[in-house]
Amino acid sequence: MFRLLLCCLHWHEAITRNSKFIIVHLNHMAWAIPLFLGLMGIEYLVARKTGKNYFGFSNTISNINIGIAERLLDTFTVGIFYFIYDYLHQHFAIFDIKSGVLLWFTLLILTDFIWYWYHRLAHEVNLLWAAHVVHHQSEDFNYTVSGRITVFQAFFRMAFWSVLPVIGFPAAMIISVQLVHGLYPFFIHTRTIGKLGILEYIFVTPSHHRVHHASNEKYLDQNYGDVFIIWDKLFGTFTAEDEEPEYGLTKPLDSYSFLWQHFHFILEILYTVRQTKGFQARWKVIFGKPDYIDPTIRPRLEKRFLSRNRQGGATGRLQHYVVWQVGAIITVLFFFLLLENYVPAFVQVCITLVILLTLINTGAILEQRRWVFYLEYARLLVVFIALYYCWPYSFLLSAFAVVQLPFFLCRSTIERRYLRLLYG
Repeated sequence: MFRLLLCCLHWHEAITRNSKFIIVHLNHMAWAIPLFLGLMGIEYLVARKTGKNYFGFSNTISNINIGIAERLLDTFTVGIFYFIYDYLHQHFAIFDIKSGVLLWFTLLILTDFIWYWYHRLAHEVNLLWAAHVVHHQSEDFNYTVSGRITVFQAFFRMAFWSVLPVIGFPAAMIISVQLVHGLYPFFIHTRTIGKLGILEYIFVTPSHHRVHHASNEKYLDQNYGDVFIIWDKLFGTFTAEDEEPEYGLTKPLDSYSFLWQHFHFILEILYTVRQTKGFQARWKVIFGKPDYIDPTIRPRLEKRFLSRNRQGGATGRLQHYVVWQVGAIITVLFFFLLLENYVPAFVQVCITLVILLTLINTGAILEQRRWVFYLEYARLLVVFIALYYCWPYSFLLSAFAVVQLPFFLCRSTIERRYLRLLYG
């Protein structure tokens, strides 16, 4: 959703201090985080006031976690995307396109047209669906679902959009249009807005997109558009909303594991390929439709990789702990993005590891896994390494050694009490 090079274009603030100007380079795109969280909060309050239950706790946490990972990893990928667009434009551009009102509008239309075909193929080609399936796993439908985008999907979309610099559009123009094009879909992931009259004939509206996310048989593989609905009507993939959609996959994932949500379909492809004979049949498994995946594979994979430890619903204590963790890493992510020019590369890696470990940890807690205890330890270890890198003082080593002593001497007791406190 926020995948744009503009995330790296910083405004300059001049601050007068002791009669000298200090230039502070801040990434103001970080303010998108509290902005969109605020919009999610407003939607929640509107739904609650109207008596609608549009937000499930575990689904909401899973959605936000995947959105956090996407925004975090974009920090390291947006520069790559810009470099690729710029390289293709400089070396392979067919036309020398300059900025102009008509050309900006043309680029927006082309961007949306290419998106339609990427999105359609992402539902029809297993390799692409493996990256896109994460976006459709939530059984809720609200603004938090708009954040369910993976870095794998980002690379596939970039590959499709790479035709634009070859046509002749400069990288800066492409990135600027993608900013608008990337923000619009956020607002169509909602059940609080009904049909919008004449706009239904031109733009993709919340009603249209509810159909796309539905698992009802009549709604499957419809309404691929992102901004304009004209492509669906032109290519025969449009269906109007006329009954209440049911959301999620046709076979519900029934897991809040951060890792399983990202990699389950990749495993399904690999295991189906392994048991399939012949090059042509294997080719269809990878590049054919999801129908070519053996439906018995997922239950076997779940039995092997996704042991069920849930002993009922999440307790209030567990929910509070998960909310506290997610709130903490959102705060860390915000300041990390805002001040990224001042964070050393090694510390950036440590912060990334801490955030990813926390995302895995919160998903595992919702699944009531026992090994979360070791993720807690790993996270604290990474935090200590980052602190020692910034302040290499001997007292930090001494403090770390003191903390380690009870862990190694009483690990079993500490682990047992931690799990009892967490899960009840």
